[in-house]
Amino acid sequence: MNAGDSRHPCFTAGAHGTHARIHLPVAAACNIRCGYCDRRHDCVNESRPGVTSRVLNPVEAAQLVDRAVAALPHLSVVGIAGPGDPLASPGPTLETLALVRRAHPGLLLCLSTNGLALPDHVDALAALGVGHVTVTLNAVDPEVGARLYAHVTGDDGLALHGAEGAAHLLARQEEGLSRLARAGIAVKVNTVVVPGVNDDHVEAVARRAAALGASLMNCIGLIPVAGTPLGGVEAPGPRLMDAVRATAGRHLPQMRHCARCRADAAGLLGDGGTLGGLGLLPLQPEHPHRGHGLPDTAGMPPCAGRRRCD
Repeated sequence: MNAGDSRHPCFTAGAHGTHARIHLPVAAACNIRCGYCDRRHDCVNESRPGVTSRVLNPVEAAQLVDRAVAALPHLSVVGIAGPGDPLASPGPTLETLALVRRAHPGLLLCLSTNGLALPDHVDALAALGVGHVTVTLNAVDPEVGARLYAHVTGDDGLALHGAEGAAHLLARQEEGLSRLARAGIAVKVNTVVVPGVNDDHVEAVARRAAALGASLMNCIGLIPVAGTPLGGVEAPGPRLMDAVRATAGRHLPQMRHCARCRADAAGLLGDGGTLGGLGLLPLQPEHPHRGHGLPDTAGMPPCAGRRRCD
């Protein structure tokens, strides 16, 4: 199995202290509703997937990469990981990747997706030279998936609920994973570990992902977010995560250095850097939209235990 270019800090543990990455937040839309996700907050010291200070258009993002190359001489990877799903509305994602590939052919390109729309775009990703894709695969049993997803968008654009929605998502994820492997693209599977829901199911996920061609697995402990369906579930402790990784590791190598990056992360993995913090973001428009182009957070409570959301 191919783990991809050794310069990718997420796919190669030894690279995370020497090679930098940036995430370009160009993907605002999403096509599923996860029970643990709330993208409406943007706290400056909140590091979790889906959080960004603002959404960029492809031209802004490509120009930002020009600045990042100058500011980060150890930059090796440009990725797209949100704040929504990069393939839910693929136009901005594919345009951004094309612009970056044209201007910086030596940089690695990657993206992270829930996999629902993945089968439709594998050929385009391969043509652009995307070498690494992460797929969030939380369940390979629709009954388990039904407890993790509030709804999944069906082929007709209507919401599918319960096991029906989870089964549709799983079928698309499996097709996408196998197509990526056949295209020679390195695949990492992210699995959010939710105690009492899928913690006993992660080994089955690893077994199936390996059979489909994944080369690496990243088990991520649930980050409870107040106001979400799974917000009341306690985060898994180190002992549980060690046990989950041990059983999953029978089938796939385990990533153990994940920084659970924001959608606008920048710099070395784990240093907490963001595009804004490094001064790489373009100037805000005169009347910026609140947050990152998602529903307004007015009236929402501040993030528990963190600074008040901006």
